[in-house]
Amino acid sequence: MQTANHMTNTAAGGTTRKAVVLLSGGLDSATTLAVARAEGYECFSLSFDYGQRHRYELEAAGRIARKAGIVHREMAIDLRALGGSALTADIDVPKNHHHNHHHDEIPATYVPARNTVFLACALGWAEVLEAGDIFIGVNAVDYSGYPDCRPEFIQAFETMANLALRAAVEQTMRFRIQTPLIHLSKKEIIGKGISLGVDYAETHSCYDPAPGGLACGQCDSCRLRKKGFSEAGIADPTPYACESS
Repeated sequence: MQTANHMTNTAAGGTTRKAVVLLSGGLDSATTLAVARAEGYECFSLSFDYGQRHRYELEAAGRIARKAGIVHREMAIDLRALGGSALTADIDVPKNHHHNHHHDEIPATYVPARNTVFLACALGWAEVLEAGDIFIGVNAVDYSGYPDCRPEFIQAFETMANLALRAAVEQTMRFRIQTPLIHLSKKEIIGKGISLGVDYAETHSCYDPAPGGLACGQCDSCRLRKKGFSEAGIADPTPYACESS
């Protein structure tokens, strides 16, 4: 599969392989973009305005893409019309939860079918670009318990992708879903990003930012971020409205 991707992408773009990178503006996606670029891919980043309460992440995504000098698109999809999540409906974002939850406990910040929708859109753009690889910063170690961050989901989606698209059916391209962070802890992700020159001050992780975009410091995403920087022995450049851990 890797050989087929490489052959197709080099034929379409000289010696450069193309990849679509899902870029939310958070810590994980910024690191994923850095990994893809370090591996020599010509990257095209894609973000989504899906009605999330933490839309400040879109500003971060734009900054990161501009700094990287890559083509960036922002797509609007109204997932608030579906509801069912603290990120898209009038449901309180959980605060000050402990990190010892089980992975079968799905939190209120889970957005129904979010990664399925995002990957489907990225897949369509990848086919148009003749890009055989899609990078997504899902993580199955230090994560919030989302079912669409698991390796089983990624493997199933990749199988579906290669049944659904003309390029795959005509055997001119095989599509891969790349998850370089999926088995890394937050500490390891931050270490990798620092080694690749990621400026984490440009990223935004908070699920429930204060007016003006200041990170709350108490939601699961903020707490996982702070824990990762602490364990990595690196100062977190993010200012928080509340410094409780």
